[in-house]
Amino acid sequence: MVKQPRRGTNTRRTFLTATGGAALAGLAGCLGEGDGGGRESDDPVRFVLNPAEEQTDIVEEYTPMKEYLEAETGADIELIRAGSYVETFEALNTNQAEIADTSPTGLPGSQEFADVLGMRTAFGGPLYFSTIITTPDSDIESIDDLAGETMATGALLSFSGTLAPAMMLSEAGLDIGDFPQGDANDLEIQTADDHDTTREQMINDDTVAAAATGAFASAPQIPQEQFDEHEEFVEHSAEYEDAGSELEDGAEELQLIAVSDPLPRAPIAARSDWDEPVRDDVREALLDAEEEDLIPDDVDEEYELWFTGIEEADRSDYELVVELFDELDLEFEDFEDE
Repeated sequence: MVKQPRRGTNTRRTFLTATGGAALAGLAGCLGEGDGGGRESDDPVRFVLNPAEEQTDIVEEYTPMKEYLEAETGADIELIRAGSYVETFEALNTNQAEIADTSPTGLPGSQEFADVLGMRTAFGGPLYFSTIITTPDSDIESIDDLAGETMATGALLSFSGTLAPAMMLSEAGLDIGDFPQGDANDLEIQTADDHDTTREQMINDDTVAAAATGAFASAPQIPQEQFDEHEEFVEHSAEYEDAGSELEDGAEELQLIAVSDPLPRAPIAARSDWDEPVRDDVREALLDAEEEDLIPDDVDEEYELWFTGIEEADRSDYELVVELFDELDLEFEDFEDE
């Protein structure tokens, strides 16, 4: 279908102006004020983490990676949980972190202060997918059927939970208006903090007809055969083999409406002006990490990391994100941390 026209000039400014320090207040309480670059060589390497799922202890999940990096580099690694996608890049911008686990959507506006160290992979694959889902008793069979309905999405800067689904809606012919900066015209879209909450909003609220989440948060509750017609998902998604796995344990069954094109997995980013020798050691250790380094055999299944390696990458690997920002007429600095 023909894409709905968007407004604006599609020029992206840098991230620096709007974020300043106001939205960083929540993270500053954890990290302390920025030190203006006056780090000592033996200070801990601050690694900021942003959870995509509500029901996770991300510090616990990253502890094996922390221990691996410390053993490989001799550095002390400090893991710090952020509260949002924006906060992870603000931490780099204001010298409150050296490394950040973050979303691809922060890259278009962070050229002046953040570098890509590598791209996360899962079971050998650097690609993942967004899904739009509903419940089996729903009358929603395609994206077209969402006209006039309410749909739940993830955090405003979530690549697979919000921005990729917004493009899916637009490409299907729905007028999404100013979303995610404002309201959509052909349907109501409400956002949540993370993928798990988005999914549960739809399950528990009869007024919410559909939800958008990364496949990692939906596939375990979708019968595997529903993905079989999506060849790229079958070939590239780490979630395909696990599809439907939670149904036998009594999880609520979900119905697949649509699957996105392949998306590049999230980057590990570093502060550009972090010029200590340990930076190269950390990057090399990340790229050399094996699955058993990140998910040791003795780790409780509840605390397993959701990716299995990091491969070499740079900003050119995320051109799709830049194109998506252009298509949606977005600038990273327009997003406010809530």
